[in-house]
Order: sequence, then C-alpha cells, then structure tokens
Amino acid sequence: MLRRVARDTAVACVVLAGAAWAFAPARPRFALGVVGGGLLVALSFWAISGLAAALGSRAENGEIRRVSRAFPLVKFFTRHAIIAFSGYVMMVRLHLDPVGMLIGVTSVVVAATVEAARRP
Repeated sequence: MLRRVARDTAVACVVLAGAAWAFAPARPRFALGVVGGGLLVALSFWAISGLAAALGSRAENGEIRRVSRAFPLVKFFTRHAIIAFSGYVMMVRLHLDPVGMLIGVTSVVVAATVEAARRP
C-alpha cells in the first residue's frame, strides 16, 4: 500500500505541476515550486520510512542484541533538518514560489485521498 501511495504522490505532483503551468504559464517558478514541494514530500517520506525501519528491526535467527533507540531518532531529526534546509534553499536561493511549494507538499494528501477512495 505504501508503494501505491508513493507512486500516486508522484503522479499527483506531476498533475499538479502541469495544472500550475497551465494556470500561470508566465510564472514558471510557480510550477517549479510545485515540483520542489513534491521533492520535499519525497525527502520526508524517506526520513519517516527510515525511522520506521530502524525502530521496527528485530533480532534475526535468535540473535540477542541491544537495539539503541537514540541513534535512529538522531538520524530522524537530522533528516528533517536537511528537509528544512532544502525548503529554505528552494525558497530563498532558487526563488521558487512558496504557494507552489505548498501545493506540491499537498500531493501526498491527494494520493492518500485517492487510496482511501479505492478502499471499499
């Protein structure tokens, strides 16, 4: 199911970027902002899935080991700091439209809504 949501998020981001381009063809940074927001969602998905995989790992084949919970949390917050820095770079240095980025970030909501509508 997560793969479908990730795929649908990418499709929704492309559709929203196309709609932004059609809505404001004179402002290409608006459509690029939508794509940038989609990239931020992809980075966030990577960070969350990495934390879930680290916290959900179990000992294999009877292996007894102490699983440190601190290191995955440090990695999680470091990844989100990278996401925040990426958003800053996109808005301030690349001059992407913040509203377009917000629309791009909501592509995951569109994908989750589509997935919920598929379920009976």
